[in-house]
Amino acid sequence: MVDLAALGLRVQKLRHLRDLTLQQLAGVADVSVSMLSSVERGQKAPTVVILGRIADGLGVTLAELVTEPEDRHVIVRRAADQDTVDEPGGWRRSILTPVVPGVNFEWIRTTLPPGCDAGRFPAYAQGSHEYVVVESGTLRLTVADQTVELSEGDSAYFAADAEHGYVNPGPVPCTYYVAALIMRPRSARLHLRHSQPPRFTAADESSGGMIG
Repeated sequence: MVDLAALGLRVQKLRHLRDLTLQQLAGVADVSVSMLSSVERGQKAPTVVILGRIADGLGVTLAELVTEPEDRHVIVRRAADQDTVDEPGGWRRSILTPVVPGVNFEWIRTTLPPGCDAGRFPAYAQGSHEYVVVESGTLRLTVADQTVELSEGDSAYFAADAEHGYVNPGPVPCTYYVAALIMRPRSARLHLRHSQPPRFTAADESSGGMIG
């Protein structure tokens, strides 16, 4: 049986993490403000349909919304459930990490074919960070007006509050990983994000585009 008080606190916490008012969440979730308020105060047992709408509005799954936090110390994302997208130009990216409510972190694996330019990606808010590790091939990383070339096994860090871009200048595919902490809440109904325009949105946050 669902603990209504605990459920209400989880809904309220997730709403606050996303900087949403009761009215804003009610709007994106397509539920009444009075119903949402009653759920947050643990005064009303919502139907599965209502819970599903609230979860959708918060950008989480229904299971994540109703599961007790102590049951979610370990969150697994199976290989078959990873989001993989083939981008224009022949390059591919996969989000490897589970989506965790309130945690704006992603770990991305990207493969660029020979000579591929993945484009320029916009700056995130101050306090955002990205780490890059090259698994194979050569990667040309540009951050603002600075450009570095990374080879197999090389890694780099940069503050992600600057425009940045990725190019494979070599004759063989380049595979690299990006670990990103982005200082902005995921938008409602979104599960992915990434600092690159043509990329897909997940989480943004969840959710937005994916990280570069």
